[in-house]
Amino acid sequence: MAVFYGWWIVLACFIIAFYIAGSVFFSFTAFVEPIVAEFGWTYTQISIAASLRGLEMGIFAPLVGIFVDRFGSRIVILIGIIIVGFSMIFLSMTTSLPMFYGVSLLLGLGAGGCTSVVVMTAVANWFNRRVSLALGLAASGFGSGGLLVPVIVWMIDRLHWRTTLLVIGLTAWVICIPLSFVIRGKPEKYGYLPDGEEFQNPTSDTVEDPDGGVPHNTEDIPFEDIPFNVAIKDRSFWYFNGAEAIRMIVLFSIMMHVMPYLSSLGVPRTTAGLVTGALALFSVIGRIGLGYLGDAIDKRYILAASYALMALGLIVFSSFIKGPWSLFFFLILFAPGYGGGMTIRSSLLREYFGTSSYGKILGTTMGIGSLAAIIGPPLAGWTFDTLGSYRLLWLGYIGLIMVAIVLVSSIKPLKT
Repeated sequence: MAVFYGWWIVLACFIIAFYIAGSVFFSFTAFVEPIVAEFGWTYTQISIAASLRGLEMGIFAPLVGIFVDRFGSRIVILIGIIIVGFSMIFLSMTTSLPMFYGVSLLLGLGAGGCTSVVVMTAVANWFNRRVSLALGLAASGFGSGGLLVPVIVWMIDRLHWRTTLLVIGLTAWVICIPLSFVIRGKPEKYGYLPDGEEFQNPTSDTVEDPDGGVPHNTEDIPFEDIPFNVAIKDRSFWYFNGAEAIRMIVLFSIMMHVMPYLSSLGVPRTTAGLVTGALALFSVIGRIGLGYLGDAIDKRYILAASYALMALGLIVFSSFIKGPWSLFFFLILFAPGYGGGMTIRSSLLREYFGTSSYGKILGTTMGIGSLAAIIGPPLAGWTFDTLGSYRLLWLGYIGLIMVAIVLVSSIKPLKT
């Protein structure tokens, strides 16, 4: 039996997400100390670069969603990959703080075009009953990208951070550009329903595919779609977005400052790099595990549970980091929580609002999250520069996550 083409899209999206997440997002913390050592910039100044990147991704995420709905995922991913490659090359030539900020903005533009909104939309279009599992598998690429962090730390320590950035940029083109051509538009445009089912009664009522597929029947789409202008008037949509904003504030702070924080506690740099990679890798447990549960259990409950895991992990992270076992407990709680929540985020939006405006809806959600996330890294950097410790901020984030759980609990159930 032939493999449903949707699974090939999942695989391509997994690999693209693996490389971009590992090299752009998770590894950034490994560059902080070498760049500070060379230029003498403060942690706050370095953190602003991550916030600028998040600001741009927040502004452009809804536009990316519109472009995906209009032109298809393939072309958007291809352009994003090209920009990421150039950005990494330009970063390797950094000579001043303004240049560092400017190229970080360019990097945010490229990364936003080949991850998150685009990847999740490409996968969500091809699945219905198994959408949470499919999204979880694709999203596990983001978490698995953490495996690149120890490799990148090794490269920085031996080749210099500039050479490492150059290699990352060139490799992005070699690996990801060919994979972008695997991506296709909605399965209806190729004669299938989501999950690989075939149309029973094709008609001549067709529309064109922006990704180059055959015309498809517009009357056989098996799920309800809610227009974007209706979705944004739904109170549950904003409860959901408020909770997502909190997740991103906390997550960006941790990912940006995990290595400096552990170093401040006396953890060796090599070990801190391994923890950073493991943090991303352990998130795969949640991305796949909670994604699987999300196909069988009310997604609202799974989403609330993901926030609870993050809170428990932060309790360990803020107060009980004493040795390897405490680091393990932090990883096994926090990472599956944030990873699984990201999978359920995408599938819950798909379940509530359908696919016709999915790119715009998911783009708006990720845009709000990215805009909120710009608060986190500079706040964490300022906290350490001012107080000499991150602990007070981590404790505050635990309370913030409790607010997110309340917001998720306020989302109305689907009508059946």
